[in-house]
Amino acid sequence: MKELDSIQKRLLEEIADLHAIPEGAYNIRSNSESAGRRSTANIEITPKTDVAGLDIRIKAGTRRESVHIPVVMTQSGLKEQVYNDFYIGEGADVVIIAGCGIDNCGMADSEHDGIHRFYVGKNARVKYIEKHYGSGDGAGKRILNPGTEVYQEEGSTVEMEMAQIKGVDDTERTTTAELAAGAKLVVRERLMTHGNQRAISTYVVNLNGAGSSADVVSRSVARDNSYQRFDAKIIGNAPCNGHTECDSIIMDNGRILAVPGLEANDVDAALLHEAAIGKIAGEQLTKLMTLGLTEQEAEEQIISGFLK
Repeated sequence: MKELDSIQKRLLEEIADLHAIPEGAYNIRSNSESAGRRSTANIEITPKTDVAGLDIRIKAGTRRESVHIPVVMTQSGLKEQVYNDFYIGEGADVVIIAGCGIDNCGMADSEHDGIHRFYVGKNARVKYIEKHYGSGDGAGKRILNPGTEVYQEEGSTVEMEMAQIKGVDDTERTTTAELAAGAKLVVRERLMTHGNQRAISTYVVNLNGAGSSADVVSRSVARDNSYQRFDAKIIGNAPCNGHTECDSIIMDNGRILAVPGLEANDVDAALLHEAAIGKIAGEQLTKLMTLGLTEQEAEEQIISGFLK
């Protein structure tokens, strides 16, 4: 593995909690190059030959193994589009840790567009963790546009944890999913914007098989002059259960638009949406301030608990 500088190491800690070379399979991408890669007996990682990206193949029955594929960028003005395809074999049970960290101290924008496609076999289970983070004092923006496609076969389960808490100036996240009979999708999104940041999240989930289900929940905080849009659509094409929820805190001059959408194409499709946007309750602040916290400290405590 190539030696990383202190900034790159800090980014890896932020997005993937990595303090050393991870166990198991991994590919670490740094400034558009592979800084290190390892396959295992059950997980094979190979670079694509036609476009930038990877093919990750996980054998059927693989259990209690993980794959790390984080990306770090420290060169101002660098822009890339990367395609990673995951093929998860029948009955596998794995954890996939991704995420991107950008440190931009220059004048030019830096951008990473990562397209991840998951082909999940019958009765397989996948936990996918993706964290985005930005830092650096340059005028150039930190831009992340993740695209995620999920194709689930019968009886499979996918749990997705999406987090963007600091430093990303502009992001457009697009997630689509196709679920067969008995498949289950759970999404938990956590997002905070500040300054003049913009964040767009779009989800389109097709419940195609009998007994399939989806639960898509976003929690977000918009501070300063930032803008957020949460657009989630669940389409029931069979007897199924779907739920989408947006729960947001608005502060300062922030703006939030929640657009929950449901489409039932089967009489036994049970679909539900919820959306709530509001400010921090005054009694919450007062209670914490009576314990000795300043108003700012109380706000930070409330936001931290809300986004957990």
